[in-house]
Formats: sequence, structure tokens, C-alpha cells
Amino acid sequence: MHGWGSWASFAAALAFGYLCGSIPFGLILTRLAGTADIRSIGSGNIGATNVLRTGKKGLAAATLIGDALKGTLAVLIIEHFGGRELALVAAAGAFLGHLFPVWLGFKGGKGVATYIGLLLGLAWPIAIAFCLIWLAVAALTRYSSLAALVAAAAAPVLLLGLGLPAEAALFGLLTLLTWIMHRANIGRLVQGTESKIGKAA
Repeated sequence: MHGWGSWASFAAALAFGYLCGSIPFGLILTRLAGTADIRSIGSGNIGATNVLRTGKKGLAAATLIGDALKGTLAVLIIEHFGGRELALVAAAGAFLGHLFPVWLGFKGGKGVATYIGLLLGLAWPIAIAFCLIWLAVAALTRYSSLAALVAAAAAPVLLLGLGLPAEAALFGLLTLLTWIMHRANIGRLVQGTESKIGKAA
């Protein structure tokens, strides 16, 4: 498929993914629960880790699930109607939507939950591998951020091993974005000041 039709499909898949990804579940759920604006708590991030700082584990879990499934649904819907290639475009859009939601001044989350959700929709065995790696690193080090960084670094390699080069290339880019979004965490890990799981930030 070439010409304006392919460009229109590309743009539509990207836009649909972006709109799905930009739904700020952390902000919506905390507001519905009557807590303070999540952007004024802890790191100011809208993701599940910061929602957990409200002390409401159920809200944090719901945020994690919502942020993951918005990615999963975006790729599954586009793959159903437009095929695998457009599903990868939608995945990129969903990830960018989560990181840079237009509704919140382009200040969103760090992408880990949505990353997992996209893997779930495109290559579910790698999503399981990501979670297992995260759990192993988190158990060994007690650093949530380090666990996410290691799991994200492993995902493109595992996708390549599964014979999915296009997916590996996409998640290579998403991993780079994930690391960039975690640059402050990386700095604290290097300095030994990053907060550990179970301890206050």
C-alpha cells in the first residue's frame, strides 16, 4: 500500500495510539478517589509508583493496570483493523501519548506500565519475561527503577531472539525513551541515593 492511503492509515494509527496512551489513569483515579492532585505528591509523576505514595495500594494497582491495558488495547484494535505494521505504529503512538499527554502540558509518566501493556499486545511471552526480570532484579536490589531499566534493556534482545526484528527495533527505541525518562533515577542509583522498595522516597 503506497501513496496518500498509506500515509492516512499511518497517521490514523499513530493518532489513535497517542490518544489511548495519553489517558492519565493516575490522575483520573486519584481525583475520583478524592486524594490530592497526584502531580503535587512525591515526584509529581502520574504513574503507579507515585500513586503508591498516596498510601492507597488499590489505586496504584488500578493505575498500573489502566496504564498497561491502554497500550494493549491500542495495538490489538489497530492490528485487528489494519494489520501488524500499523499496530507497531499505534504502539509507538501509545507510548508517546503516555510520556507526553497533550492534556497535561506534555508531562506524563515514565512509561513502564505502558511498555508492558504494549508487549502484552504484541508479544505476550516477552511481557511475561519482562515481569519476571523485573521481579528478580527488584528482589535482589530493592530498586524498582533499576528493575525496570534492566527489564527494558532485555526486552528488545528477547524479541530479536523470538524472531521479531521489527518489534525488537521498536522496543529498542522505547527502551531508549524509558531510560531517558528515568535519567534522574539513574543519577540517584549512581550516587547511591535512590529510594528502595518499601522505604519512603
